This record gives sequence, C-alpha cells and structure tokens, in this order.
Amino acid sequence: MVVVITGGSRGIGAALAQRYRDRGARVIVTSRAGGVDPDDLALDVTQPDAFNALKTHLGDTRVDLLVCNAGVYSDKGQSLNAGYDPAMWAEGFATNVTGVFLTIQALLPNIRAASGKIAIISSQMGSTTRAPGGSYIYRASKAAALNLGRNLATDLAPDGIAVGVYHPGWVRTDMGGPSAEITVDQSADGLIDRFDALGLEATGCFETWDGRAHPY
Repeated sequence: MVVVITGGSRGIGAALAQRYRDRGARVIVTSRAGGVDPDDLALDVTQPDAFNALKTHLGDTRVDLLVCNAGVYSDKGQSLNAGYDPAMWAEGFATNVTGVFLTIQALLPNIRAASGKIAIISSQMGSTTRAPGGSYIYRASKAAALNLGRNLATDLAPDGIAVGVYHPGWVRTDMGGPSAEITVDQSADGLIDRFDALGLEATGCFETWDGRAHPY
C-alpha cells in the first residue's frame, strides 16, 4: 500500500503517517521544510511549480490513498472591523483550497492507476449549517474545500476513485490549542477507520472523525 499525506510533519498528519508505516505501508509525507528521509519531501502547496518534484519522486508509483491534510488557520482572533488583510485571504485559499486541488491534480495519474482513494481534511467550521461567526477566512476556505471534494467525487467516480471529506475533530494541536476536545491519537485512529471504510458507495461524504455524517 502506498499513502501520500500532505502536511505530514506534525500533528494529525504525522500521527496518520506513523500508523500507516506501522501497518507496513510506504508513506510519502510532504511539508514545507521536508526531512531527511527520502520519502519526506519538501512541498509548498501554494506554489504550482513545487509539485514537479513530487511527481518526479513518485514516477509511475500507484497511490492507494492521498490524504490532503496541509492547511493554515491564520485568521484566528482577527477583528471584523480592522482585520482580515487581503494577503491573509490569499494565503488561506491558496493553501486550503487551491493547494488541495493542485495536489489531487498532480497525483491523479498515480491514483487512477490504483483506483485509489482521496481524503480531504476539511472542518466542521466549513459547514454552512454552522455559522457562529468569526474566522471568516478559515471557515470560507474549508467550506470551499468541502465543495471541491464533493464535486471531485462526482467527476472521479467513473474512474473508480472515491473521495471523502472529513472533520478531524477539535484536536489538541498547535492549531487546535490546548483546550481542544480530543487528542491527536484519537483523531488519527478515527480518521483511519473512516478512510478504511471509504468506497464508491460513500463517495462525496462529509463525516466526522468518529463516523458521524456531518451536516453540509
């Protein structure tokens, strides 16, 4: 089994990578800095040309699972009256939306070869039925990632590729903070169960880490 995980150097991504390695899978992880392992690659998903190195590294390798986990939440605590700089909007969407699309587009030949799966890590904060206010950039970008995943599910179903979108929980990471509800291990274990269960019959799903269907 070959698994590719973006944003795999820490937090949920690193926990997922370790679990798949423990299963005996080959795991290719990406992060902005990269690492010393040959399968730990430097990739800034906001830079289209950066995907060339990933495509070269994979070559014709069949990819069974792509986890689009890389993301940013830079507008936490911003003021509606004076915050949300346009550059912050650009970074948020370039990472959380365009970066997801470019990753999938770059690896489509590898995923098609395996009739693999795609998992997009979104958030309940992208649900249009939950609107408590604030965090406009993160909420809007994660809503867009959800929409992207559902439309990709339609287009890729004829290729045998299932696409799932997931809320990983409110997790005690650098992004989630120390007061979050669940641990990284709980989130990773639950997400892997979701990825295992993903198939064409469930493609386009939006689910929580613990298996509940989430309102769109």
